[in-house]
Amino acid sequence: MTYTPPKLLSFEEFLNQYADDPRYELIDGELRDTEPTGPHESTAGKVAGRLFAEILRLNLRWTIPKNCLIRPPDTEATALRPDVIVLDEADLAEEPLWEKQPILTSGKAIRLVAEVVSTNWQDDYARKVEDYALLGIPEYWIADFRGLGGIAFIGKPKQPTFTVCQLINGEYRQQQYRLGESITSPLFPELALRLNDILP
Repeated sequence: MTYTPPKLLSFEEFLNQYADDPRYELIDGELRDTEPTGPHESTAGKVAGRLFAEILRLNLRWTIPKNCLIRPPDTEATALRPDVIVLDEADLAEEPLWEKQPILTSGKAIRLVAEVVSTNWQDDYARKVEDYALLGIPEYWIADFRGLGGIAFIGKPKQPTFTVCQLINGEYRQQQYRLGESITSPLFPELALRLNDILP
């Protein structure tokens, strides 16, 4: 039996084939299916809705685009597609690709990213923690409504978990929340949110 490794894609090949398909992202040349099931999309929509309501209440010039790719610096073949991303509109002028394509090449305009965990949970709990920290994104949320993450990440017994990662000195300090607990966001300190509120 012969093992045939998957064909790796460049960033440009990914853009040509999958830029408009929200189902896929690219990590180190490997195509990843983000598995956007109905419950996954419902949870992402509820997170985005809560955040947008708070942005409006605070009268911030921030936006939540429907679709967006992040190309981390110093990567040849990575295109991350966050489930929810909060952008500061004032800093988007410095993004060289933004006017023509919804692609970010730095973390300067990004205030918060939220990922809804699916079966490829390793990306959300490990790889993206590193990438988003390197981009300098102040806050990263991991909504694991099905308790899919590894025991090392969400504990035992595995259960629905919401993790808020706050960037401090270039690394994320993580705080986990379970069902019924009030979630604290350093970026949105007055936001009233519990994991129960975003369950599908």
